[in-house]
Amino acid sequence: MPEPVAAPDLRPAHHRSGGGFRNPPGSPPRRARLRHFLKFLLWDMRVAKLPPVPADLALPGKPDLAALVEGELCWLGHACFALRIGGKLVLTDPYLSPVAGPFGLGPKRFLPAALGAAELPRFDAIVISHNHYDHIDTKALQAYRWRTETPVVCPLGVGALLRRQGYTQITELDWWQDWSLDALTVTALPAVHFSGRGPFDRDKTLWASMALTGGGRKVWFGGDTGYGAVFREIGRRAGPFDLALVGIGAYEPRIIMEASHTTPEEAVMIARDIGAARALGMHWGSIMLTPEDPFEAPIRFRHAALEQQYGEQNAWILKVGEVRSF
Repeated sequence: MPEPVAAPDLRPAHHRSGGGFRNPPGSPPRRARLRHFLKFLLWDMRVAKLPPVPADLALPGKPDLAALVEGELCWLGHACFALRIGGKLVLTDPYLSPVAGPFGLGPKRFLPAALGAAELPRFDAIVISHNHYDHIDTKALQAYRWRTETPVVCPLGVGALLRRQGYTQITELDWWQDWSLDALTVTALPAVHFSGRGPFDRDKTLWASMALTGGGRKVWFGGDTGYGAVFREIGRRAGPFDLALVGIGAYEPRIIMEASHTTPEEAVMIARDIGAARALGMHWGSIMLTPEDPFEAPIRFRHAALEQQYGEQNAWILKVGEVRSF
């Protein structure tokens, strides 16, 4: 009898055969070994000192997010933005609490968020990039007052955590899938990162960058990502963009962070690859996740934009609580 022919594996390349996910082809390898992580945790982070916090890092007062008009955004700190696009008020990666970690353990903010979770207005949608503690803040999600009314868009597998916080309108997307609400469309796109909230769930849920389209505008929200070849593909298939919200902080030591976080220079490279007219540096200035000077990122970001002929004026740096039109 002829040998049975195995069915072809039709899973996307980023889906692991045994479950879970991997980074797209052309991403940097995960080179770090246990000794690198031990040195990072037991030495690098213990000897790292927070420099004096610049007095002008945040604006005084509290922003009125409900008053944002079409094409405006506000940086609440780290990777959390409120923006109005396609006629909808959208919130990204709501980390607003003092600590990024379980049971009050983990890195602590040195600069509070522009608003507390209980002060947030009602949003038309919440967009989440992945399940790390500095991007999904369960205390903030529980304190938000419209949990059953507000749709949440997230990558595959993240919905279970959100349901435990009381959210009921959840859409999980794989890369290149869309969700729409009237004139607003959210598209999950690849990112170079990883997922996990404990020792036993590494890469069990998907991570993503997100495109927000509506009202004649396109914004790319990077969430967390390292640099890789996939951004040229995103530029070809989903670009160009009016604005890229791209991480510029938490990049040392490189042997650990190169597979998950960009340097400021790589952040500009991403903006160029995806065809973004402007790039706004985020994921810095609120919490010290890695041992480098947390205030050097904006300087390097602007310098990189100049060196790469992207245009220093196109590399935006906001104060926490600042509103800007895009």
